[in-house]
Amino acid sequence: MKSLKKLSLLLLVAALMAFIAACGGNDNTSGDNKEDNGSEEKLSGTLTVSGSSAMQPLVAAAAEEFMAENPEVDIQVNAGGSGTGLSQVSEGSVDIGNSDVFAEEKEGIPADELVDHKVAVVGMTAAVNPSAGVKDISKEDLIKVFTGKITNWKDLGGADQKITLVNRPDSSGTRATFNKYALDGATPAEGVTEDSSNTVKKIISETEGAVGYLALSYFTDDTVTPLAIDGVEATDEKVKTGEFPVWAYQHAYTKGEPNELAKAFLDYMAADEQKQLIEDQGYIPGSEMEVERDAEGNQK
Repeated sequence: MKSLKKLSLLLLVAALMAFIAACGGNDNTSGDNKEDNGSEEKLSGTLTVSGSSAMQPLVAAAAEEFMAENPEVDIQVNAGGSGTGLSQVSEGSVDIGNSDVFAEEKEGIPADELVDHKVAVVGMTAAVNPSAGVKDISKEDLIKVFTGKITNWKDLGGADQKITLVNRPDSSGTRATFNKYALDGATPAEGVTEDSSNTVKKIISETEGAVGYLALSYFTDDTVTPLAIDGVEATDEKVKTGEFPVWAYQHAYTKGEPNELAKAFLDYMAADEQKQLIEDQGYIPGSEMEVERDAEGNQK
């Protein structure tokens, strides 16, 4: 009887030890799975982005933060203009094509093959050398300046300085936006033509009488003066309400649905947590706009 009790006790202890071992084994397995899952969730690879120079500061800043959080990811951000971005993403030579204009507005772009991801909104206005002495201009006079009908700032109450036009190439989304909403579709006269917003700003700041146009995100110092139009200052608040008419969506296009890495980066830029980054870079979160606009330019 004692032997039987002893055997039962030994069996009970053995069963208890087996149960404990099994629980411990399950814990280890769970840990391994978590580690494996964590490994699977790590992002890696390369993204190539090109297009709008107006968008470049924002996308570059977002890319820098994204890569810091995902060290196995490399994101190359290039400018070149909206037309270049749209062409390259259509051809499949880049993962994301940035544009200040809707793909439907660019001739030769298969817009139906592209997916639009609106990242933010940016205002744009004319930029002048501070020595010109002009801070506000009517739209009528602005059109005359850019079409060469007014050639000296003294005719607008400014300094006696010859006006030097600084334009962007035809591929520029900033040019397309400015021509459409600031110049009512008028074609600018010949002038200096530069591809990069940074270069445009530099030329205007160093050339007396120079005038061009820039995204509001580039007015970070007093080296160039942003012009109010018809008495309305070019500010984010005026853009949000639709009072200031010269603005554009910052589109990030992909050819079809984005791949896993591109989607993760686009989702990162669109997240609520990135509103501060968007504002710090001089842009407007799309959720703060009180008006919206379609590809035909209709605002509501």
